[in-house]
Amino acid sequence: MRNLNQFTRFGFKNGVYSFIFLLSILALFLSITTLCIFYPQNPLSFTNTFGDQTTGQGGSIQLLDSIIEKLMDQMRALENSAIGSIEHSELKDMRLKHTAFLAEILGLTGSLKLSLAREKEDIHQQQQRTPPTETHPLSRSNGSLDETAEFFLTEEIRKYTKIKPNRLGKKNFMGANGTFMSIGHACFSLKEELEEYMDYDVGDFCKDDWKQAQRLMVLGCDPLPRRRCFARAPKLYSKPLPINESIWNLPDDRNVRWSGYRCKNFACLAANRTGKGFFKCSDCFNLTHHEWLRWMQVNTSDFLIEKVLSIKQGEIRIGLDFSVGTGTFAARMKEFNVTMISATINLGAPFSEMIALRGFVPLYLTINQRLPFFDNTLDMIHSTRFLDGWIDFILLDFILYDWDRVLRPGGLLWIDSFFCKNKDLEDYLDAFRMLRYKKHRWVVVPKLDKDGEEVFFSALLEKPPRPF
Repeated sequence: MRNLNQFTRFGFKNGVYSFIFLLSILALFLSITTLCIFYPQNPLSFTNTFGDQTTGQGGSIQLLDSIIEKLMDQMRALENSAIGSIEHSELKDMRLKHTAFLAEILGLTGSLKLSLAREKEDIHQQQQRTPPTETHPLSRSNGSLDETAEFFLTEEIRKYTKIKPNRLGKKNFMGANGTFMSIGHACFSLKEELEEYMDYDVGDFCKDDWKQAQRLMVLGCDPLPRRRCFARAPKLYSKPLPINESIWNLPDDRNVRWSGYRCKNFACLAANRTGKGFFKCSDCFNLTHHEWLRWMQVNTSDFLIEKVLSIKQGEIRIGLDFSVGTGTFAARMKEFNVTMISATINLGAPFSEMIALRGFVPLYLTINQRLPFFDNTLDMIHSTRFLDGWIDFILLDFILYDWDRVLRPGGLLWIDSFFCKNKDLEDYLDAFRMLRYKKHRWVVVPKLDKDGEEVFFSALLEKPPRPF
């Protein structure tokens, strides 16, 4: 009889320990549930990357079912341990008290389960009554939303590429509930170079690495990610010249950062010499001779500005000059009350700074990017010394269709001195013919220094109306 009582005490102690363990789990669960009421991001209510809240009550109910099942198993174990055994009155009273306590906890847990189930049903009914809200398209993908960010090691790139949810959890005035800051797809192939570019101290001065940035853009890492550092400026920046003086005078050398260039001043760029570090538009900085005559006198261009504008008298007001140059085309068009934006990059010389210091708008843009203009908005697109025989036919198609997109019906496309090999001429001309534009001018002339192997092509084309 003594051995049986010892066995009963031993089994009862194990039951008490198991009961305490179960109570600890239940207390932890109730604590987490209480915290969920006050904090939106918790194990029971997850917020995805875009601020859309999704409840995890299904998992909570399953956890409660597991706790209820363990409590019932413990009560059955206590009942079974009492069958066929002789207990002291104290042990019997203790067992009965613990059994009653377990039953009370079991009732409370069941009530919590019913409460969660009712809350889940209420949320479901509310969602049915509320119109569905749109989510960011990337949130519907099967892959990880942070997969792009995890590819890079530099912390600033990871922060930049992660999707930014709106703080209020609603769509903003643009109709999006998250912002995905884009980078060019070639950035992944240029991982080391991009990580070096993004390696800086936040709030400090950026490195003088404009040339590295431009190289990344040209190679397809375009657009580049933004940076949280201060761009370097010239050490002794002087006040720009007034607009009536700045157009035809060389700017102050102090207003340009000359790092990365062979020439270190504008006089060097304007000089009639070789080895200046660039070959496209090598005379563009010579404002008093070469640039002064362009598009204004015969033999300086296939078409003169005055003749071109007379075709659409008073209709050409705004346009884009996608060329390698210093803003002279915009300067001449300004004399005819036409505003031109000059798109270029700094290919061996400070073309962008020169355009700005002359008083015009430089658009720092590579050929890789879609034009940042809305459909059917520009009166004219002009291009010279840029689209040449180096360009791939498919790439040329994409560019011309993009130009067609932003050019309004009745707008003019001015192709100025496109040169290519004579054997490729028909293939390139077909690319322009497929636009089905009205031909105002169409000229092909041989390039004199190439013995007929290369030719120049110039055209003035008008976009037709497309009502359908």
